Amino acid sequence: MSDDNIIHFNPWQDFNDAPLIEDPFGVEPDPAQIETFIDVVFGYSEGLIPVRGFVDMGQGKEGRPHNIWIDADATAQTKLATFANWAWREGAAVYVIPGTVTAAGQAKSADVLQMQALVVDLDAGDIPAKLDHLLHHLGQPTLIIESGGRTSEGASKLHVWWRMTESAEGTALAELCRLRGEIALKVGGDTHFRSAHQPIRVAGSVYHKHGHQRLVQIREHHSTEVDLDEFAVRVAEMPPIPGAGMASTGTAASGKPTLDAVLTTPVREGDQDEWSRFTGASAAIGHFLRMVHEGRMSPDEGWEAIRGYNAAALRPSWPEERLKAESERLWAKHIEKNGPPLLRLVNNAPGPQDVPAFSLGALLDDQSPMPADIIAPRVLTPGGLLVLGGAPKVGKSDLLVSWLVHMAAGVPFLDFTPPRPLRVFYLQAEIQYHYLRERMKQISLPQRVLAGARDNLVATPKLKMLLDTEGSMRVAEAIRRAFPADPVDIICIDPIRNIFDGGPDGGGENDNTAMMFFLKERVEVLRDHINPDCGVILAHHTKKLSKLQVKDDPFLALSGASALRGFYTSGLILHRPDEESPQRKLEIELRNGPALAPKLIDKVHGEWVEINPINERLVRVDLGAKHDAERDRKGEVIVTILMNEAMQGKMYTMTQFAEGFENKASLSGASGIRARLNVLTTKGVVKFVKADAATEIGLPPDNSKYGYLCVEHMILASGVETVDADTGEVLPEAIQILPSHYKCAQTGAVLPVENPAVWVYAEGANP
Repeated sequence: MSDDNIIHFNPWQDFNDAPLIEDPFGVEPDPAQIETFIDVVFGYSEGLIPVRGFVDMGQGKEGRPHNIWIDADATAQTKLATFANWAWREGAAVYVIPGTVTAAGQAKSADVLQMQALVVDLDAGDIPAKLDHLLHHLGQPTLIIESGGRTSEGASKLHVWWRMTESAEGTALAELCRLRGEIALKVGGDTHFRSAHQPIRVAGSVYHKHGHQRLVQIREHHSTEVDLDEFAVRVAEMPPIPGAGMASTGTAASGKPTLDAVLTTPVREGDQDEWSRFTGASAAIGHFLRMVHEGRMSPDEGWEAIRGYNAAALRPSWPEERLKAESERLWAKHIEKNGPPLLRLVNNAPGPQDVPAFSLGALLDDQSPMPADIIAPRVLTPGGLLVLGGAPKVGKSDLLVSWLVHMAAGVPFLDFTPPRPLRVFYLQAEIQYHYLRERMKQISLPQRVLAGARDNLVATPKLKMLLDTEGSMRVAEAIRRAFPADPVDIICIDPIRNIFDGGPDGGGENDNTAMMFFLKERVEVLRDHINPDCGVILAHHTKKLSKLQVKDDPFLALSGASALRGFYTSGLILHRPDEESPQRKLEIELRNGPALAPKLIDKVHGEWVEINPINERLVRVDLGAKHDAERDRKGEVIVTILMNEAMQGKMYTMTQFAEGFENKASLSGASGIRARLNVLTTKGVVKFVKADAATEIGLPPDNSKYGYLCVEHMILASGVETVDADTGEVLPEAIQILPSHYKCAQTGAVLPVENPAVWVYAEGANP
């Protein structure tokens, strides 16, 4: 790198003095995302951050790279944001080497001193499937960033980051880079990231390639941090993704053969190969025994797998007696070291020989009563599966918690009715214990409902596990402990994304095969093992669709594979038809019953209630809302003027006020002001002082129908001054004005006030 390529950057000096031409269709750098990126990638590191800016190709522009080095300290975000703004104007991309160096001008692999985050660049192939594979085997990443590029299928190219618990140096840094290369190899990512000096785009900067201007955008940000050694174990255990990834071959660093090599390489007797038959057999038997011990295979499946390895890989094969003896020896050793095994859940559903079938006549003649709904009307039926979908922050979990509490208390909720208090197990995987108990305490429900649900609703804090074989066993045991005497009625999982297990191929939610595996081999097996007649509720996220798409078919918004919609018996989607309104709409789809109309719902005084849709505007909703707001504003202005004028010693009749403030304070003409006063007096917001009550406070006699206008907490300056006995201060004397009459909301008649000291509003009016 020559001095010609180095720009000594001053963050307070613009590179271009020409005025900026606004592009109404363009995007700008996002300082908030740049700040998040800096914190995740450099927050623990010391030294200098190498930054590069060069023109993205395909724009018809040319330019040499511009390189700067900024301190990895509190000023880094501001400096990098300034550089990103310059780069945006020049059509340049912004890259960093995701590690720190000791001096300006250094940018080689050997120069990198510290790294604290590990990145995988997914830039080709089936990116959603690759991401699901990473999530399944390596856990939740800290950042998922859309780099701006698109694959030929239209998928966003991604940078997936895991933040370490501390900065890596020396051998730890070398291990981090090795892991970057191994992960990329296994999922078909960019293997250039084996090198420490490989640069990467900065989140919050702008992508310009081929004239497509996009923000390098953070899709997800989590507080996840991982220990490097523990993460290395996960990477080693992660299999290559089928059809795209590759596995390391040969022997591991310890000199022992890798598991992949053992299971796929034939070995002959007489030490003719890299390892002996005994070494290979012991490794293979140990692998399958671990699978059985962890509940991922049944004992019969494990033994068949061992026999299959013996027949396929050992030349010649061991006698079955020797194979069984070695298996029993290793099993006893494994039990001694790791404790008793988990037994895989067995599905109690009828086997192929027990498949029921009925003639049409038998079905027509069967007059037995229908089974009782778990939640009526047919929302959740015995053995049914209900999916509740909603976008993040739409109130899905809040609605679900309120619903479950009502069901556990045996109380109807939004016309969803349980036959009795239900036993509910709430398997939630989002909220930690202390915040879960805080949320439960914040539920604004009647005490009788909370008391009825105290023992019937059992919830888990945030779980750090998948609903795989081991997880299923643990959940089953937890449900039995929660309800030892009677079977559970509802198992609720919230959300499925956090505990999703896509099976041996490691597929994600967007994979139909993986989704069916999860529903059939995990959810159904768990239900059938615990109580085949209980209902299951799954909370799930929705993807982003336009308002028109949601209106046409709201259930297309369910995130993940189409298999989910074809599998459930009931589907509910919670969404906001109008982002400016707090009201939500609950769409309902039933397989086992007649269609239910959507419900318009909202939280009122902490409780979810159904809103009568007859009261909602159907046309010109935005315009109507503006008119409503304008009328409310005029009412508030009138009340404020009456209060202020009274403090100046002035009170008005209705006619005097309308004429005196015509076209003032953004009010309309006299007739419009009088119309608003008629509304305010009917609602009880404005009342009257007339006859003797007006004379007693020194107001001139008035012959009008209503008298003087009065509002709550009105103070009238009398014009008389008094002297404070303690301070000697001369103060104006004020009189509190209490109403003597009000307008009847039903008849419009002017009636005497029963108790002037208590201000009463008309029913339904907002004070």
